Amino acid sequence: MSASLDKLAARAAELRRTLERASYEYYVLDRPEISDLQYDRMYRELCDLEEQHAELRTLDSPTQRVGAPPQGQLAKHAHLLPMISLGNAFDDDELREWETRLTRLVGEDPQRTYTAELKIDGTAVSLTYENGVLVTGATRGNGVIGEIVTANLRTVRDIPLRLDDPNPPRLLEIRGECYLPFDKFEELNRERTKAGEPIFANPRNSAAGSLRQLDPGETARRPLRFFGFAAAAPPGVTLPFSTQPELLDTLQRWGFPVEPHRQRCATLSDVTAFVHHVEHTLRAQLNFGIDGVVVKVDSLALQEELGIIGGREPRWAIARKFAPDIAITKLLAIEVNVGRTGALNPYAVLEPVEIGGTTVKLSTLHNEQLVHEKDLRVGDYVQVKRAGEVIPQIIASLPERRDGTEKIWKMPKRCPSCGTPVLRDEEEVAVYCPNVACPGRQLEGLVHFASRGAMDIRGLQYKRIAQLIAAGLVNDIADLYALTVDQLVSLERFAEKSAEQLVAAIDDSRSRPLSRLLNGLGVRHVGEGAAQLLARRFGSLDALMQASLEEVAKVRGIGDIIAHSVAEYFSETNTRKLMDRLRRAGLTLTEPQARSAGRSLAGCTVVITGTLPTLSRAAATELVESNGGNVTSSVSRATTFVVAGEAAGSKLEKARTLGIEVVDEAGLLRRVEGDS
Repeated sequence: MSASLDKLAARAAELRRTLERASYEYYVLDRPEISDLQYDRMYRELCDLEEQHAELRTLDSPTQRVGAPPQGQLAKHAHLLPMISLGNAFDDDELREWETRLTRLVGEDPQRTYTAELKIDGTAVSLTYENGVLVTGATRGNGVIGEIVTANLRTVRDIPLRLDDPNPPRLLEIRGECYLPFDKFEELNRERTKAGEPIFANPRNSAAGSLRQLDPGETARRPLRFFGFAAAAPPGVTLPFSTQPELLDTLQRWGFPVEPHRQRCATLSDVTAFVHHVEHTLRAQLNFGIDGVVVKVDSLALQEELGIIGGREPRWAIARKFAPDIAITKLLAIEVNVGRTGALNPYAVLEPVEIGGTTVKLSTLHNEQLVHEKDLRVGDYVQVKRAGEVIPQIIASLPERRDGTEKIWKMPKRCPSCGTPVLRDEEEVAVYCPNVACPGRQLEGLVHFASRGAMDIRGLQYKRIAQLIAAGLVNDIADLYALTVDQLVSLERFAEKSAEQLVAAIDDSRSRPLSRLLNGLGVRHVGEGAAQLLARRFGSLDALMQASLEEVAKVRGIGDIIAHSVAEYFSETNTRKLMDRLRRAGLTLTEPQARSAGRSLAGCTVVITGTLPTLSRAAATELVESNGGNVTSSVSRATTFVVAGEAAGSKLEKARTLGIEVVDEAGLLRRVEGDS
């Protein structure tokens, strides 16, 4: 390198250090020491240097935060060590039970202390640094495998591109949470409204969606922030800390923002006092979402000794979750939606109210019985609960606030969509429209038929189906297989290429096995699991249609209710005509015999609940069954273990009550691979 280039390289290095320090002072410390004009001038100088001499451009240059080309797809990344999930404590008693379990394992220790940290309601990421330079950024994924979003994470100004350490570890991962501050979230939605774009639902989902953008430039336009809270290194790499407080201090020294409202606690009573302070006082003052406090044993050596439960939850840490967010608002109306199986589902129209950073306008009501049990009347003031990603629910009405104008609601006697008299099932809980040609059932039924868990017809979304129905091209599922490119291109916003792609996707769905078709038909009470059981037992549509009620009921996992529903469905003249049309359309009406992938889950009874990171419900069920296990829909003492994902509800709670083991997707995969 020439003397002149050496001088330019030194200047580029100086500019990188100054600009990175300025970003840290501005974004992390909120204490800028140089003006925006000074920053811009130095940034432009560095850009010019790198443009004129490409060899001066480095991975840790501030110019690399934005500007990578859009990605075709997100590649996979194996974490150095699994990103484990936390167990939950929902009250002080459960927190004390957690400490009791620790004491049982390692005994009483007056020197044992805890660190309590705010549980940020964002999206977890990992950052891999080699010799102090950021080389890979990834999402959590299933805890073992994530998706690479390096270019997107480089746009997050909080994240250092190089560790501020002259002798950094050779290789390590920093774990943390990306989030959107409340004020930035509101500002972003105002901008999207002005631009005529749909607004985001809540900060948490917005952060996750922003990181998975294929265009890093789009991520850069969203003001994501970051908090670090953990570090992981492979065997042979020594990290310079031995306690959780030292770890957090080191992260700060390296240049990472660490949430400041953390507290070292000598006793569990100190932890509990801190939790109550955060939940009832501090939480309302924060500019970002939290849903609890994470409590960790301080000593990393003790953490190692305590270990991890089933490869899923650390014994040495727990999340003390807050009570769900609750607000009071007015019940403006109770309306009814007709589902794909004809079920009439009431839902509440609410006076808009903000709960946990999200504006809530609608709430599920499940069925008529629930409305009457809770004595909900149109015009009532009601308490609405929203916990995490759970759909908003009405807890109760406030009868003391009634003024006499409230009206008792009753389920309509005729279908609100087609006017057909409604029927009740034997238990008088569900009310449904028996008209298989009901317009309400028609749209929802077609949407379900085309969905990923059923026939998986790509490009056939809700708006497209509504357009096809409005144009008179489609009335039922068999009509889909008669669509032509010429018919589609005559519709608004249908180019020839997209028309060809949709016709090809519909044609491709003809090869889906019988189990997918049965799920797509929308038979009452028949979901993915029941469809697979029926298809595997009878092997063909003809055999199932000819089976007696008793034969169907004898299938393990089916029972009388599903059997009656199946028999009733296939006894209908319109159903048989529809099946004949599907047969003539060339659909696959048989189920291939599944070959067992292994016997690692032989004898296991498994329940799957919530949304898994990478596996669909159908794929997870197939994985369990192909490895010798049996998937059921309800938790009982006969359940071997529960696979829980995001927004797992009552099944997860019942499993904990019964003391049944709970694993996440990564835990399921390890069991299948024989590593548990």
